[in-house]
Amino acid sequence: MGQLKQLARELNQQDLQDLVAGCLRQAEKEGASQAEANASLSSGLSVTVRMGEVETLESQQDRCLGITVFFGQQKGSASTTDLGAAAVADTVRKACSIAGFTTTDPCAGLADAELMVTEFPELDLYHPWDLTAPRAIDLATRCEAAALAADRRIGNSEGATVSSNQGLSVYGNSYGFMGVKQGTSHSASCVVVAEQDDEMQRDYWYSSARDPVELMDLDELGRKAAQRALARLGSRKIDTREAQVLFPAELARGLLGHLVAAVSGTAQYRKASYLCDAIGKQVLANGINVYERPHLKKAVGSAAFDSEGVATVDRDLVNEGALQGYVLNSYTARKLGMKTTANGGGVHNLELEPGQASQEELLKQMGTGLLLTELIGQGVNILTGDYSRGAAGFWVERGEILYPVHEITIAGNLADMLTGILAVGNDLDVRSGVRTPSLLLGEMKIAGN
Repeated sequence: MGQLKQLARELNQQDLQDLVAGCLRQAEKEGASQAEANASLSSGLSVTVRMGEVETLESQQDRCLGITVFFGQQKGSASTTDLGAAAVADTVRKACSIAGFTTTDPCAGLADAELMVTEFPELDLYHPWDLTAPRAIDLATRCEAAALAADRRIGNSEGATVSSNQGLSVYGNSYGFMGVKQGTSHSASCVVVAEQDDEMQRDYWYSSARDPVELMDLDELGRKAAQRALARLGSRKIDTREAQVLFPAELARGLLGHLVAAVSGTAQYRKASYLCDAIGKQVLANGINVYERPHLKKAVGSAAFDSEGVATVDRDLVNEGALQGYVLNSYTARKLGMKTTANGGGVHNLELEPGQASQEELLKQMGTGLLLTELIGQGVNILTGDYSRGAAGFWVERGEILYPVHEITIAGNLADMLTGILAVGNDLDVRSGVRTPSLLLGEMKIAGN
């Protein structure tokens, strides 16, 4: 793929570093006591093929500069996509002007200087894919064709998509710190519709990786999407009841995401969490560990430093079910009288430690209950922990899948759900910066007929 190469001919890493350094110098001249700037280049190609025809072909090239200045404890920010000298100078002046209209905040300011990263481990995040539009079209067509050929009941498609993105960014601040990030992200997905009599069921599958050679074989991906859609034919409603629920790995990620939201610094200092003041308390079932590993090679969430330049480090978020700390950037840490956990910009490879059981073994352990395949809606209240979402899946008895079910709602409270986890699978899903295996939860309310 040549988009970033084209951008690089105009602006390279040194140019971005010079740009950031120039912004910081100008901010100092304007009277700012502290400043930070981030300059980035990114490019991408995405193709969607539907029923053998190209539906969308998108090519993007982006550039951006953001500057934040502090005049004492007053803060101003501005950004621009025009990296010309005049536009950059004007952006710095605007940030300084904005700061003059903001109220004083005793927690405002850069992260502490001694926390800046000084060692940059090789994370192996940059694997460019020389993907041309014709090649992307060919790959997406092949993926969809494999899905459509899997079974005569696959009668329609919402398309197969192949995409590739790469980016380069430079962050610097008035401590003299300058850090560079460069990475790639590639993905493929397929969504198809299975038809039988008057019924239609839709499902999908996807693959993503830093390195294109690690993407799932596209024929196999298409067939898996087809198999998932076919498995949902014959879906029926069930009566309202209470039963255990098995969250597959790709959906269990959301549960860990809700936990992260509840223990984030913003939720904590605003007292907007069902887990306020929860350090040392039980937030997951006994024996469950959650840790952050920011330096895994090729992983989606890997980074040597966070969005404030703070060095990332391995840490345990949950140990044996008990919360060990919050998810903090420098601002929220100061609001709480604590130290940043290097989570400016989010978590870095947060992983719920996998267990030993396969999904089949988890079904056997569950006996009777619901295996989820889809969650619908956003019915999660982090303040109260109340959880209610539309769902679809499979009804299970004696550890065996009996039939697909739809038009149901599952409900509970996150406090009970997460401390009531009965078993953890061995099928860790690494396609995100939040990594989880399948999770078997205790009884939840399942609303149906």
